[in-house]
Amino acid sequence: MGAPLAVEDIAKQAENYEYNVHIPLRYWLRTADTLQKEARQYENEGNDCQTYLLLFRHAQLVLSDLSSHPDRLLPENQKALKAARLAVNNDLRKLEVIKPRIEKRHAEYLARRRAQQQTLENLEGNETQALRLPQELDGLSSNRAPARVTSYEKAALDGEDHRSLAAKLAQREVRRRNAARRSVRQAGVSEEEEQQRRGGGVWGEWDTQLRQESTVDDLQAQIQEVARIQNEQYAATNFSRPSSTQYTSTYNYPSVPQKSAQERWSNPQATGSLPVRPPKEQFRRPSDSLPRPPALPPKPPISQPPSSAVEHSRPPPIPGKYNEYIPSAPPIPGKYLDSNTPTPRPASPSPSLDEFTFKPSAYLESGAPLRTVFLPRELRHQFMSAASPNTRKNLETCGILCGILKNNALFITRLVIPEQTSTSDTCETVNEQELFDYCDKEELMVLGWIHTHPSQTCFMSSRDLHTHVGYQVMMPESIAIVCAPTKDPSWGCFRLTDPPGKQAILNCTQPGIFHPHSVSNIYTEALKPGHVVELADAPLEVLDMRPRK
Repeated sequence: MGAPLAVEDIAKQAENYEYNVHIPLRYWLRTADTLQKEARQYENEGNDCQTYLLLFRHAQLVLSDLSSHPDRLLPENQKALKAARLAVNNDLRKLEVIKPRIEKRHAEYLARRRAQQQTLENLEGNETQALRLPQELDGLSSNRAPARVTSYEKAALDGEDHRSLAAKLAQREVRRRNAARRSVRQAGVSEEEEQQRRGGGVWGEWDTQLRQESTVDDLQAQIQEVARIQNEQYAATNFSRPSSTQYTSTYNYPSVPQKSAQERWSNPQATGSLPVRPPKEQFRRPSDSLPRPPALPPKPPISQPPSSAVEHSRPPPIPGKYNEYIPSAPPIPGKYLDSNTPTPRPASPSPSLDEFTFKPSAYLESGAPLRTVFLPRELRHQFMSAASPNTRKNLETCGILCGILKNNALFITRLVIPEQTSTSDTCETVNEQELFDYCDKEELMVLGWIHTHPSQTCFMSSRDLHTHVGYQVMMPESIAIVCAPTKDPSWGCFRLTDPPGKQAILNCTQPGIFHPHSVSNIYTEALKPGHVVELADAPLEVLDMRPRK
């Protein structure tokens, strides 16, 4: 378990998928896009094996299968198919980079296994040396520093037993992605260019790099803005002669035995009597004077200037208005939630969150593993609140479950309610491409869907089954949630059996909204002991794309 595989074994696994030509090409194109998103996430986490498998599968699917699909000549599919073919070129370049690392890791593994086998043979029947057997088998030495944990050596945790850890991980990842998107927008990169860079692999650590570049540019812009405001305030005070109607000062002028430099500066040509020195106590300006500047902190005691400075022709510093303004200005708030931000921010989880992975929590009927899907506990309440107007009218409502991939687990983090048309038994999305464009822009994966049965029981109708098979073709872990608020049970979380349910629905050609199927075991519960785990304190955002009435 967890042993590094050979490149040939990974390629063989990548080719092991079911391709059905009767599935519309648009579903397969979404599947190809999902494979790309998963591969990018595993690549960021350093999982070379899974990255190689997904990129190889994407290239195989696009070049061998989709290029000959009957729907390839339809105008609405040609643009997406062309983009998928271009992405394959990037796949092939990455495969060439990853392949030597996998081969080296596998060779090291085989060498370690041979050494372990030789140790077993040498220690056979020797009880004294057998005491050191575990250390010898691990290939470790007491003086050897621990090696960096690689992706396949990380601890594999059960999602059900580590819900709190999963919630912290999801919260941190959502904050990181939101900060990265803000840095991209503030750096002036258009949405189209952003998607092109992501899809083309131009950015490796694109979020970190842009955050660093944007921080410098934004800080400079803020400093320039502060200087501009100060210059305007400085010019507005008309310093031809300081007076009590222009500003309020707490500055105590030093006593001098002769005419001060301040007086000579304000009226260098005066030959008459000198103006009266203003009193040392604080002046009070009239109500119609200029706005009072922000309160300044107490100043340190000012030492008596030397006599040479008194005779100098340069005027004394402007009291409390310009020179002292910058230190007293409030600190410029940071824009990005990273480790260099000086402003207070919520405490982030420990870096140990990256030192583990979630193990598969369930398996398909075929034996294929299913990754854990974490479902926010508040999602149903939020959805039923948004669907309540339709529910009162006996109309169905549907929503799309979107989320992210992290540490080999899937987190539902966003509920999108698309524009739709409804009846008492059906619900159809309108402008589905707008929904997928939004998911692409937000780097979200479609993990399933949710809908209501306003007056029926909680079950998967034949129409629901045909709808869900499109989701499960894109991702085996996809789920369908049914809410029946007037019945008991009031909700359920389901998936198609695989086999026989998915294959039966894909091969079904019966018309009509409601029709029977010959397979009885066509769908099953997805909650524990399935692969879905409800998660409290999970991040969740709701987006209602329906037009306001």
